[in-house]
Amino acid sequence: MTIVHLRRARTSLVLDARGPGLPRVVHWGADLGPLPAGDLPALVAATVPPVVPSSFDAPTVLSLLPEASAGWSGRPGLAGHRDGRDWSTAFRLDTLDVDDPRGGGGEAARVSERERDHGGAGAARVTVRAADPGAGLSLTVEITLSAAGLLTVRHRLRNDGDRPYEVRELTPVLPVPAVATELLDLTGRWCRERAPQRHPWPMGAWVREGRHGRTGHDATLLLVAGTPGFGFGHGETWAVHTAWSGDHVTVAERRPTGEATLGGGELLTPGEVLLGPGEEYATPLLYAVHSADGLDGLSDVLHTHLRARPEHPRGPRPVTLNVWEAVYFDHDLDRLKGLADRAAEVGVERFVLDDGWFRGRRHDRAGLGDWWVDDDVWPDGLQPLIDHVRRHGMQFGLWVEPEMVNPDSDLFRAHPDWVLQAPGRLPPEWRHQQVLDLAHPDAYAHLLDRLDAVLREHDGIAYLKWDHNRDLTEAGHAGRPGVHTQTVAVYRLLDELRARHPGLEIESCSSGGARVDLEILRRTDRVWASDCNDALERLSIQRWTGLLLPPELIGTHIGPERSHTTHRVHDLGFRAVTALFGHHGIEWDISGISATERIELAAWVALHKRLRPLLHGGRVVRVDHPDPAVQAHGVVAHDSSHAVYAVSRLATSAAQVPGPVRLPGLDPTRRYLVRPPAGMPEPALLELAPPGWLASDGGVTLSGSVLGSVGLQLPALHPEQALLLEVTAAD
Repeated sequence: MTIVHLRRARTSLVLDARGPGLPRVVHWGADLGPLPAGDLPALVAATVPPVVPSSFDAPTVLSLLPEASAGWSGRPGLAGHRDGRDWSTAFRLDTLDVDDPRGGGGEAARVSERERDHGGAGAARVTVRAADPGAGLSLTVEITLSAAGLLTVRHRLRNDGDRPYEVRELTPVLPVPAVATELLDLTGRWCRERAPQRHPWPMGAWVREGRHGRTGHDATLLLVAGTPGFGFGHGETWAVHTAWSGDHVTVAERRPTGEATLGGGELLTPGEVLLGPGEEYATPLLYAVHSADGLDGLSDVLHTHLRARPEHPRGPRPVTLNVWEAVYFDHDLDRLKGLADRAAEVGVERFVLDDGWFRGRRHDRAGLGDWWVDDDVWPDGLQPLIDHVRRHGMQFGLWVEPEMVNPDSDLFRAHPDWVLQAPGRLPPEWRHQQVLDLAHPDAYAHLLDRLDAVLREHDGIAYLKWDHNRDLTEAGHAGRPGVHTQTVAVYRLLDELRARHPGLEIESCSSGGARVDLEILRRTDRVWASDCNDALERLSIQRWTGLLLPPELIGTHIGPERSHTTHRVHDLGFRAVTALFGHHGIEWDISGISATERIELAAWVALHKRLRPLLHGGRVVRVDHPDPAVQAHGVVAHDSSHAVYAVSRLATSAAQVPGPVRLPGLDPTRRYLVRPPAGMPEPALLELAPPGWLASDGGVTLSGSVLGSVGLQLPALHPEQALLLEVTAAD
């Protein structure tokens, strides 16, 4: 076999595949450069641990699948059995195929289209095949290093025996060097998603499990390990993301023997995956990313990779008005036409009719599952509203929640057996609803037919807001655990619907941000980050959602003056600046706002449209400011010619005037003009006079090195106010 060295962007991966067991990851991290062939064996030899007292008599090394047979005493890479036997494995390497068109080490080999699916053009790939004849199992490991430097790992396990084999756990893991001594991950709840938490990385396992049957409000989008004190713009970091929309686990483990690993996979219920002879189980993709430039470096790799995907949205992201917080269930054609008129006046490009359009849906306790237009509310159907919206040049979108059913519905009354449930009882209700069993062939066929019919029977539905408002509890299918089959069926449903309706866009909404992961985003075009439109809460939610996703994939709407989830009151300027940095929209009854408010709202929408190519194509930067009451972030064009930053005051500060704010990401050798965008309203200030540079209409011109290292002394903002700064190259 061989030692493989893959290099892409600023990342290297070195595999020792000289056998006889599974390959060992010698290095995953910073680019090592074009190593001479003779250096690779020396590198491997230099990283083999010593033999120490009270341990195995030969060095133990961590392979792509940790096994007890190789001396691993941590969390198992594979846990399973065949009637209590074949519970331990000793895989031996059969073949190693390497496809590395750009060179860097390894042998050329053919790679199937399926294997090419996840890396994109310019990726390097390794396929490892191994077997344990004694246990009757075969293992395939698929590794891809994308052109952006993003690593993905997937395991495929096949049952070669003549009796069923139960898979209890199969989790890809990767080693992390000893310099990573701190962990950061995310947690949250409904309307407060993406709350960061960090702590020292102790001995033992830090395990994040999601048992919601969906990704979950508390899911950690990234589990990050890093050098002490790492921040957005500094420190070396390693991170993993488990790309799966069902139950999942993400884990960081540090052993007293010296090894440290990050990994993640599907969280399986006993009996959920039982492989018959010849059957195979594939893990979700584990995405892994390294950065020498802090958290922003991680995001840069992820955003670059996602933007290079063939399914990534290419056109301008339409400014969207969703009617939920404007009308709730009170659907009236004339009122909605008037709202559409106002939407067109302020520059909206997509109008979305939310919950309440289908049979029996006057509240959230009935109707789910009956996907026919309610003739009592819409005697002429939805087409008159669709036509009215499209005459304004806007797209039309529609809310659906296909995976759910209300017990008070014709569908449930006819087919109570089409619900995920343990034998003999229904799960507790959540928002007065249960979950349809999409692995049931008849339920799946019915749902696909109804969604397809709604789209075919209406001319002009370009967008579906696809909601998912409850956890999967006691989710049984045919008497066995059903989360895995349900998740696979949802993916298949989305794939089939989009195949039938090319060009249809779909939003992943799950009571806000409870289904945000890179596997659902292979089938959808954006996520709704949270049901909370409170701009103060949204600042943190969007900041940390953006750790994984670029702005154009995150729905960010201007909510009403008083938030309906927190009852806070905010100025339009603060709400607008917060919503500017994403897939922009409005979630507000603008039919009754004043003419002055309409003019200001139209100005903010127009500004977003002007900045949209930058916001949805540039590099995201976030500021490490010492004052916790100050939050700053921005987007910088890749050619460093243009940038926009927002500085928000979250609360009062201990210091009367917070320190200067640095503007990172600019070219240090170029000079830049910095000033607020012309014609936009000013935030409320707590000062007698603004800083001198801001008092001038001409702004200030300074070098990128000064702006990035010294920064600007900003005005004393009142709490819950935001200042927007536009930066343009002056040379």
